[in-house]
Amino acid sequence: MFFKQVFDQKIAQYSYIVGCQKTGEAAVIDPLRDLDQYDRIAEAEGLKITAGIDTHIHADYISGLRELAERGVKVYASDEGDENWKYEWLINSDKYNYQLLKDGDIVSVGNIEIKAIHTPGHTPEHLIYAITDKGGGADEPMGIATGDFIFVGDLGRPDLLESAAGQEGVMEPSARRLFETIKSVEDLPDYMQVWPGHGAGSACGKALGSVPETTLGYERKFNPALRAASSEDEFVKFILEGQPEPPMYFARMKRDNKIGPAVLNGKLPEPANLTAEELAAKATEKGNAVVDARTRDKFAEAHLPGSLLSPLNKAFNTIIGSFVDEDEDIYLIIEEENLEEAVRDLIRIGLDRIKGYITPEQFEEYRKGGGKVDTIPVTTFAEAKDKLNDDNVAVVDVRKYADYSVEHIPGSINAADSRLPEYLERIPEDKQLYVHCTAGSRSAVSAAYLKRAGFDNIVQIDDQFENWKSEGDVVAAE
Repeated sequence: MFFKQVFDQKIAQYSYIVGCQKTGEAAVIDPLRDLDQYDRIAEAEGLKITAGIDTHIHADYISGLRELAERGVKVYASDEGDENWKYEWLINSDKYNYQLLKDGDIVSVGNIEIKAIHTPGHTPEHLIYAITDKGGGADEPMGIATGDFIFVGDLGRPDLLESAAGQEGVMEPSARRLFETIKSVEDLPDYMQVWPGHGAGSACGKALGSVPETTLGYERKFNPALRAASSEDEFVKFILEGQPEPPMYFARMKRDNKIGPAVLNGKLPEPANLTAEELAAKATEKGNAVVDARTRDKFAEAHLPGSLLSPLNKAFNTIIGSFVDEDEDIYLIIEEENLEEAVRDLIRIGLDRIKGYITPEQFEEYRKGGGKVDTIPVTTFAEAKDKLNDDNVAVVDVRKYADYSVEHIPGSINAADSRLPEYLERIPEDKQLYVHCTAGSRSAVSAAYLKRAGFDNIVQIDDQFENWKSEGDVVAAE
């Protein structure tokens, strides 16, 4: 059996290629949308991708299942869950080669057996897949692709249907269903390897580990969420407490994967290289989003009026997915050699309207030539100490509520960066805003967003929150 884990660092997502060397067939479990990465791996191993399999309707990225189906590859998806949790683009399709799976159904890929096990809780239709290498003589599974059920050190959060998808009153029932699911898989042996759908950095849980795989026995012994399952009420309380605010784009991902994402047919968007003057005009036009991928200090010093900040780091997808609407045309300020990486990041969260770009060098020429630019004042906690209590000042804390609730500056307004657009009504328009986070990166992108949203009097605190403790008071949330 050939087995390969593929990791996307930005969305902390694992997909898997499982292949039978004897027959030359391979399946991709939980594929991303840009399939060429899997094609290269399969080709290097003398395999052909003949199956695509999803564990559930994903909320954090666009699944590549439809791209595979468009190629004629047979695809497999869950048929569990109620009518609200079906793959609508597959049901009764006469275009695609597909099979909808129930608990216990088996997918054969050459001599590899992949068995579906229904594990509701994170979502109602969720499946995991037990993989047995029958070609190698095994008659029991080696491990399970667990999707968003069991992670290293955590479980898939059951609150997203409410906190991200907007279904009221389903958070606690989903947590209780997840508890029942844990009990239903207790007969699976401890030796089985666990191949999770996400790692550290994903918003699909609150404490995911960075180790890429584990075993059921280890997780049963040390996973805090599984250990909390000693009683149902204790588990429900534990699993719902402290979950981070999901990024704004999660609801859109769930919708698109359900009804059917747009098809790329293997072609990435090819943004045009514009002049800086053209891009400056785009930045102030409604329906456009100019995203500056330079460092936060460069952006604060000078940027195009109306532009957003999102450095090309681990948070790139989350920031743009939360701050940019799906119907906006996207323009980038980015180094030429990083353009394709940024394009892939964006299409993986369904932002396909990437129309143009300029390089930082082009921006500097524009700036030196007298082009109009804007700035954002930057300060530290020590410098700002005597100003934060002024009547005309509001402190905006863009950390997650789980952090804010532990300690925060008295009187500060909590508006987590990943959901900042829906928190704008919390923020006063008639005061000077001092924006801070834990270390400065989220306050920088949030200050840029707030300025674009019309809050002109903004100061970014680029400092460690730990430093505030030596400068001023902190209080715990009620």
